Amino acid sequence: MPGKLKAKIVAGRHLPVMDRASDLTDAFVEVKFGNTTFKTDVYPKSLNPQWNSEWFKFEVDDEDLQDEPLQITVLDHDTYSANDAIGKVYIDIDPLLSSEAATVISGWFPIYDTIHGIRGEINVLVKVDLFNDLNRFRQSSCGVKFFCTTSIPRCYRAALVHGFVEELVVNEDPEYQWIDRIRTPRASNEARQRLISLMSGELQRKIGLKVLEMGGNAVVGYLQCFDLEGESGLVVRAIGTACTLDKLIPGSEIKETLPSSSSPPPFSPSKLCSRQSSSSDTDLSLTPKMGKTPPPSSPFLTLCLLLSSPPTLDLTEFPFFTLTCFPPGFLVHIGGVVSARSVKLLDRIHNPDEPETRDAWWEEIRQEIKSHAKALGCHAVVGYSESTTICEEVCILSASGTAAMLNPRFMREGLCVYSRFDDASPPSCGFCHIPYDEFNMPFPAQLTYCYHCRRQKVPDVLFTTIDLPAEAAVTGKGCLIQARLCRTKKKAQGEVNATAISNLLPFMEYELHTQLMNKLKLRCMNALFGLRIQISVGENMLLGLASATGVYLSALPAPGGIQIAGKTPSDLSYDQHISTMQKRINDTIAMNKELYNIHPPECIEEVVGSPIPDRQRSRLFRSTSESSDELSELDLSHGKKDAFVLEIDDTDAVEDIQSLLTDAPMPAGFYSCNTEVMPGIYNWTSGLQMFTSVRVYRLNNANLTNQGLNKIFTDLCENLLKSLYFKLRSMIPCCLCHLNFTVAVPEEELIQVRRHTPKNTSPILFIFPINILVSIRELEFGENEEQLQFSMELSSSSERCSPLPEVRSRSLRSTRSLPCGAPVTVVKMTPLSFLPRTRIVKYLGIINMFFIRETTSLREEGGVSGFLHSFIAEVFAMVRAHVAALGGNAVVSYSMKECVFMENPNKNQAQCLINVSGDAVIFVRESDQEAIPPLITCGQTSTTGADGTT
Repeated sequence: MPGKLKAKIVAGRHLPVMDRASDLTDAFVEVKFGNTTFKTDVYPKSLNPQWNSEWFKFEVDDEDLQDEPLQITVLDHDTYSANDAIGKVYIDIDPLLSSEAATVISGWFPIYDTIHGIRGEINVLVKVDLFNDLNRFRQSSCGVKFFCTTSIPRCYRAALVHGFVEELVVNEDPEYQWIDRIRTPRASNEARQRLISLMSGELQRKIGLKVLEMGGNAVVGYLQCFDLEGESGLVVRAIGTACTLDKLIPGSEIKETLPSSSSPPPFSPSKLCSRQSSSSDTDLSLTPKMGKTPPPSSPFLTLCLLLSSPPTLDLTEFPFFTLTCFPPGFLVHIGGVVSARSVKLLDRIHNPDEPETRDAWWEEIRQEIKSHAKALGCHAVVGYSESTTICEEVCILSASGTAAMLNPRFMREGLCVYSRFDDASPPSCGFCHIPYDEFNMPFPAQLTYCYHCRRQKVPDVLFTTIDLPAEAAVTGKGCLIQARLCRTKKKAQGEVNATAISNLLPFMEYELHTQLMNKLKLRCMNALFGLRIQISVGENMLLGLASATGVYLSALPAPGGIQIAGKTPSDLSYDQHISTMQKRINDTIAMNKELYNIHPPECIEEVVGSPIPDRQRSRLFRSTSESSDELSELDLSHGKKDAFVLEIDDTDAVEDIQSLLTDAPMPAGFYSCNTEVMPGIYNWTSGLQMFTSVRVYRLNNANLTNQGLNKIFTDLCENLLKSLYFKLRSMIPCCLCHLNFTVAVPEEELIQVRRHTPKNTSPILFIFPINILVSIRELEFGENEEQLQFSMELSSSSERCSPLPEVRSRSLRSTRSLPCGAPVTVVKMTPLSFLPRTRIVKYLGIINMFFIRETTSLREEGGVSGFLHSFIAEVFAMVRAHVAALGGNAVVSYSMKECVFMENPNKNQAQCLINVSGDAVIFVRESDQEAIPPLITCGQTSTTGADGTT
């Protein structure tokens, strides 16, 4: 599908002074796409040039439109020397290639330089005209929509969920292609940034081709990651869930015509979902290879047959779903968390430029995940994600998800998911029921009859990586639960280092799960949702951080107390110490019951609504584990099970138990979780803000034990949360949602330069990027900007420079203006997939941006903190500008996936790499929905107020 790309350079403003003699700039612009470059005229002696250029036209294929960004370079003209670079703008053309998205990109874009940051703005117009092309062998995937959100996007319905798609591309890293003494930092950074943009576009196009081959038209839960492998190369990976989506038009039953799975484009049966060869263990997959059976006429019937297909059918490889939120009834049963990790040596890759070796590594991980799901009696894995951590030549590959059984009949009605986030759903307990055979379980477990329906068995505790299902019956409120762990290791190289890490990983994961279990019981809760475990590796230590949202599910039994038992010879002082710890634990449990409002009924009859037959009552708390030979007499009253026993056999065990009590309770009026919706709280207002906090810490004692490191790490995390509570104290009551902790341990060479420390010390840096949503809970607080904790970032928009007419819809335009009189564009940003009390009417495309920032004046920029946070503020500004240029007024499902920081204090230097993503959308207030026409015209710059009001 060939096309014509057109770009027009309108004006610039607030450019930096490049000519010291006149304090002005002689600016001109280079517009480049592929191998074609155009230039504007030089606008002399002005910091606010008005070019008003002609339309620059590029005749290209749609494959190039997907791979290449439009590159705009602003320069200062010099007569007798080389032109000085002011900065660049990269514009992704892909949002213009969908029939549903914008028809033009128009707006003010920050001019960005990797050394100096943002250096003014430039007003640009971009259009694309595509021509019909019936070439069945085309290599583009124009029209395939991508969504970062991990649920079916609002204002769409899923006619068919096809399954898992994945891809990766590899290239040499420009950072390692320079000789140090002649390396130009700006040139190296720009080459790296441009290459990553190209790889990202190529990867997205290849994923789209796989979706088209499967008969779909969208990728939901799109997760893209960068692996910086040093001299081994640069890897860009992506996974997602292929779907066929239908657009829902508000107020009408007529749906937009979209490609249907009943008439897919021609493709080869051997290239369905991934490049891996088929496995003999294929009875878990959901999507049959086309050509084996005639396709049914209905997409709903298609999925029904796929889910109920016999095991003998030749199926595709991995039945994984990157979705974490599902409509009520979609999940039949949940088996629990399944995960796998593998340690690899990058120097064992025979050809660093080829992806085959890395593909084989990930295939091994996915096969292991699939076997775990099968052992739990499940045919699918939901909430699936993949990640890596790299230190020199060692790479740890991690994958996790939740084993589940899905409802095939539900798909006959489609996945109509648009609904308010606080809509009440009928309570259900089916997803809590075990999917595996209770008499042949793969692990010992305590099973009881469901406390909601008393018909099926449920486990005593449930761990998942998904959000809390809408139909779940919850008692009380939820809370954030974290487990932290540090483990030292000897410095080593190559295979010795990889072996040491491999030996530590299983024990670290076991200890993290043990901590989570103990903290869950300490809070009188029985389930974890949104579980995310991160392992970071450094030169001389490994660090683990697990975060989840704890809740009390009414269908599961109440957790027993925590009983301390000592094995060492007792004496009076020792017994008193044990007694003191036991009392503190009991007091903490009682306090948490009141804090989280967990008050289950006193007896089980009150839960199920009718007396339990004696035969069932006798089996209520019976363990079905074959390892249990004798059953103890247990009190059958609800909430009074035998206590969970913690045995003390050495000093470390005592410290482990004491560490349970280090988590300070949240101050009154605060609530926190790492899921999208806070369990137990639903009366939110639309007054929300997202902010990011980055902290860097140094440990100055290399002789610390594991226990000492654990205490320091725990204190750092707790102090970080306390500082947030302190800063937000004026907003009480409020909720911190979607807390996303990330921790990194820099490599050895990045900290060797600190020679001022004693020889017996080893400084280590911890970095915590956190994306946090602040949501005001009480309506009487109002929604004025003056009541927000942080002032909203504003990007002005000059009407005199905009060639487009003003949008008059009051739902999309605000009358707020700057002192100079120019109107203001404010784009709301949130890590959630929705905005409370609003409705998303259009998705404009995916935002996937990568930035590099380097400085040689670290101290002058405010040190590490000043440098990092000014860079993050610049990233926010650039993301908002690109969304506004598409006609959007919000970014949902926003995340900062990568934040790599490196510094050299002796040379006053630092470098940071950040990758962000999200979905650009247009939203309207619920009160304004009647005034909004069914179809929204895109391509016009729209504005909302700083507080999001309209």
